[in-house]
Amino acid sequence: MLERISACVIAFNEERKIRRCLQSLTWCDEIIVLDSFSTDHTVEICKEFSQRVYQHEWLGYVGQRNLVREMYTHPWILFLDSDEEVSPALREEILAEFDRGTGPFFGYEFPRQVYYLGKWIRHGEWFPDVKLRLFRKDRGRTEGQEPHDKVIVNGPVKRLRNPIWHYTYDDIRDHLETLNRFSTITAQQRFVQGEGFRWVDLLFRPPFRFLRGYFLKGGFLDGTHGFIVALLSAFGAFMKYAKLWELGLRQKRNFKELPETYPDHRARKLGIE
Repeated sequence: MLERISACVIAFNEERKIRRCLQSLTWCDEIIVLDSFSTDHTVEICKEFSQRVYQHEWLGYVGQRNLVREMYTHPWILFLDSDEEVSPALREEILAEFDRGTGPFFGYEFPRQVYYLGKWIRHGEWFPDVKLRLFRKDRGRTEGQEPHDKVIVNGPVKRLRNPIWHYTYDDIRDHLETLNRFSTITAQQRFVQGEGFRWVDLLFRPPFRFLRGYFLKGGFLDGTHGFIVALLSAFGAFMKYAKLWELGLRQKRNFKELPETYPDHRARKLGIE
């Protein structure tokens, strides 16, 4: 392989899933793990695969990605989440691409396929869920709004055919807990940025999210799994806008029982910093 790749994983308390993730990266030239002070055996497992295991307080998804980006020694970076795996077919496709030479491309994107409640999801909003995860360090950066990070590449990007495998929520309770956490983060971020609540968002966006995922994108083809995925995606949208409404209500009425973290001056106005 003419070009060398540094693989990066950010982790926190992922002892159940991270071994599979790291095993799928052993073909890379180095593996770097940035851990946020896990309290389980995550760090010990990571050190079985790499000595470049670091710990840093959580800076958010975007912050962690950009921090670990500066730790690389090779020109190409491959980002992978601790609950993901590079499929064997994708590994071979990447190696073949790099053996031929990357040519004019400064980044590669590929689909992500989700394993959910014992079944691979093949339709709906969850597939193909294309992600740009492989890029030249000098041409790429991580941006986005928490909790969703996005790699931006300055230059041509090529899409590969084979997927990353994503072993997502353990069960429906885990799914709901994640939706609750992410909707809180998103609502808080929009609130501190000055975005106001609109009834039209709360009324129409959740049902449209369901219709788009279940009917327009073929989620119904995944059977009951597809129905649950579409319904919970709509519920996540509902919670996001309901919490944005709640934050505005709290501001107007100066409620005392406020969420714990608001990072800027709007939080100080509410007396909750």
